[in-house]
Amino acid sequence: MKEISWGFIGCGEVTEKKSGPAFNDVQGSHVEAVMCRSKEQARFYAERHRIPKWYTDAQELIDDPAVNAIYIATPPSSHVTYAIMAMRAGKPCYVEKPLASRYADCTRVNRISQETGVPCFVAYYRRYLPYFRKVKSLIENQAIGKPVNVLLRFSVPPRGLDYQSQGKLSWRLNPDISGGGYFYDLAPHQFDLLQDLFGVITRAHGYPANVARLYEAEDTISACFYFESGIPGSGSWCFVGHESAREDRIEIIGTKGTLSFSVFNYDPIKLITSDGSRSIVVPNPPYVQLPIIKSVIEDLQGIGNCTCTSVSATPTNWVLDRILWKN
Repeated sequence: MKEISWGFIGCGEVTEKKSGPAFNDVQGSHVEAVMCRSKEQARFYAERHRIPKWYTDAQELIDDPAVNAIYIATPPSSHVTYAIMAMRAGKPCYVEKPLASRYADCTRVNRISQETGVPCFVAYYRRYLPYFRKVKSLIENQAIGKPVNVLLRFSVPPRGLDYQSQGKLSWRLNPDISGGGYFYDLAPHQFDLLQDLFGVITRAHGYPANVARLYEAEDTISACFYFESGIPGSGSWCFVGHESAREDRIEIIGTKGTLSFSVFNYDPIKLITSDGSRSIVVPNPPYVQLPIIKSVIEDLQGIGNCTCTSVSATPTNWVLDRILWKN
């Protein structure tokens, strides 16, 4: 493909703030059409972003001959259906993370991709951001010596909407749609980054709990895991903690120091060795998905290689499901 003509399935918040504009910023790429089940929302989105076409039916968008690649920006429970529809139509797809709402469905996507020869990419965009590239560079250059342990800590207070009645809760808090609440929405980024650094996680066990019972999904999780490279790790997530416990941090302990960084706040990277403590500030692009989208497009154009495929994304779902006792 020389010119990538994208069709968006879904036009929610992520396409406004993180990804959408980036598709038009890369040479040889443009957005041709958008789909949303709401006619008004689809039309309004297309008009605001100067997109030529809009649809309310996903199959019609996929069948559009002017569209040759599909971006799936819907809740996880529908990712597999749309990805398979796109690949069977011979059109590569770029899917929001996580790839699916359960591990078993990821294997279906991989099988169809292999059968059709059509690639499926997944939006684990943090791998490509300068901030995390710097983290990876420090580890590869042995700034902390040999990594020996991983500690992950994440805690936030409940959001106002978490107290609303079940009928008004965000789709992220419905396990049938999201896969497993805020944990299934946020932890995928953390685990994808860690597996990119230390290899696939081969063992994982969790202790999920619903402590506050504001919604159906688990709100507090503790877990331990083991990487194929021989490094053990542990993590804790709390989505109903007090403000005083707010934290977003991963700490890598090495034989010559420690390296810590945030995943969502992009706080300064902190490096501590025998030479002292150092804070490293690394800015990211305004549209955080721009680097990975550029990589996907160059892969489709035959001039590059994107490593964030459905195959590489599948182990993350396996870890999530193991921690939540889903398999």
